[in-house]
Amino acid sequence: MLLPTFFILFVLSGVGLCKLRYTRCRWNHCRALSITLRRYVVANRLSENPHVSVLVLEAGPSNNGVLDSEVPFLSVEMFLNPTYSWNYTTTPMPGFNGRSVSYNRTFILGGCSAHNGMVYTRGAAADFDRYAELSGDAGWSWNQLFPYFLKNEKWTSPTDHHETRGQFDPHVHGTNGPISVSLNGFSLPTFEQKVIQTTKEFPHDFPFNLDPNSGRELGVSWVQSTIGGGERSTSATGYLAPRFIQRQNLHVLLHAQVSKLVNATRKTGKPSFGGVEFRYRNSLFVAHAAKEIVLSGGAIGSPQILMNSGVGAHAMLSALGIPTVLDLPSVGQNASDQPLMVTQWAVNSTDTFDSIRQNATRFAEGMAQWNASRTGPFVDSGGSMTHLGWFRLAQDSPAFSVHADPSSGPDAPHLEFSFIPAGSTPGNSMSIFIALVSPVSRGSVVINSSDPFAPPLIDPGYFSNKWDLLAIRDGISLAERFVSAPAWSGFVGAMSPNLANLSSADLETVIRNMAAPNLHMVGTAGMSARGAAYGVVDPDLQPIVPSAHTQAGTYAFAERGSDLLKQRWGL
Repeated sequence: MLLPTFFILFVLSGVGLCKLRYTRCRWNHCRALSITLRRYVVANRLSENPHVSVLVLEAGPSNNGVLDSEVPFLSVEMFLNPTYSWNYTTTPMPGFNGRSVSYNRTFILGGCSAHNGMVYTRGAAADFDRYAELSGDAGWSWNQLFPYFLKNEKWTSPTDHHETRGQFDPHVHGTNGPISVSLNGFSLPTFEQKVIQTTKEFPHDFPFNLDPNSGRELGVSWVQSTIGGGERSTSATGYLAPRFIQRQNLHVLLHAQVSKLVNATRKTGKPSFGGVEFRYRNSLFVAHAAKEIVLSGGAIGSPQILMNSGVGAHAMLSALGIPTVLDLPSVGQNASDQPLMVTQWAVNSTDTFDSIRQNATRFAEGMAQWNASRTGPFVDSGGSMTHLGWFRLAQDSPAFSVHADPSSGPDAPHLEFSFIPAGSTPGNSMSIFIALVSPVSRGSVVINSSDPFAPPLIDPGYFSNKWDLLAIRDGISLAERFVSAPAWSGFVGAMSPNLANLSSADLETVIRNMAAPNLHMVGTAGMSARGAAYGVVDPDLQPIVPSAHTQAGTYAFAERGSDLLKQRWGL
């Protein structure tokens, strides 16, 4: 019988073209247990050592053969498919005028990388320097983490093989990692040219930036996505690709949902858990650990599992009848996420993705072309963005009278713009998605039941601090400024809904009624310096949401985390 040296447990999301080898390892006789930092990075890196056996538990189904995940253009269909979602909703939020909204988290091997918009952005260098300062660990700084970004990445030519000089900086990208990253492989030249022309006409407000993944984010850049060869690149297809999953020391069990950590002891004065309880085929099992459990189930899963295990605020746990193992009120608090506002204009052109999505014949033709050659419009994200922009509020913004600058530094953005040649209404449109990437507001994720499989209460706390609302309001004005450039004359029509002439109070009401989650929550088990009176672990991940989409940073953190585990155990 094979007894794993490490038992890597992926609690809520994971990756992989999986094989089921659970018969090779009796669940209750595993010699050690580790729960990965993120996705299946740690499973891959630890199993590089043939003397280390790894068993992965994944709550969801396999990603293998799920076309909506594989085809980039079908990302919208994938996102809306309840089969591959935990189907969470938030609590009613005062900042959203009492609205409760869907909070989509992925339920499939590959996690959110198999389900997201595939945007690849690292964030500002100062974001990571702030993590290093907060954790007291210089290893999380931009300069020290940068090699891990490169280790994760495989820069890939776009499928249309267009000339990419002037669209990215090859010096800041990796070429041998598991995750493919590329520029778009299908062009809508009319829209793209107008975006770039605007950077020339209004260079002060909208400067061109060759590559925001250099750590210098500010400006307008060509979008980069986790796509390779016309297919979505995920932590499944990358870190558990066939050449990895065929390792005899790497094992994956699907449909295995963790309920809680068990067998708590206090050998060193602090609680230590010796095993993990999980549900498989409607039965409960316990996997015993001899060495270490490293829990990372994401911003929702990690605090939920910790609280179900007796780690959290004593008063809350006691009220639910859960024995307190460690009174740690920070668990589930400090939820940090980015609110999103969509602005849209009608356009005088058919050079949009609307002309594909709203035409069944063209949609079928695009799908057929992708099937035949992995080319055409379906090689790019269904989110349809061509460029991203990263901007700061003006120094005289009213927001700064409400709260000090929450960004990580003067070179870090407050706002992200996604420039999209498509809309959500019939006809041809363009959209600018406005995300607040340096929010002040904080929320929480807590349990309200002793049933470990009951969904938690998710309150992102959007607009609980008015700074965020004022920043989004400034973002709308900036978006209107963008489309006022001469480049858009005769192309852009009416704004929908028309926000241009609203009073400040009316505009704020519209924002509260229309804003949505950007689904980049972090911080509910955030890192702090050793000995600090706050935080959950020292260090863990991202106590403050980065000024970026979170997947690139997650990969880099997990790569370094793998090395830390190897160092800890002398591997």
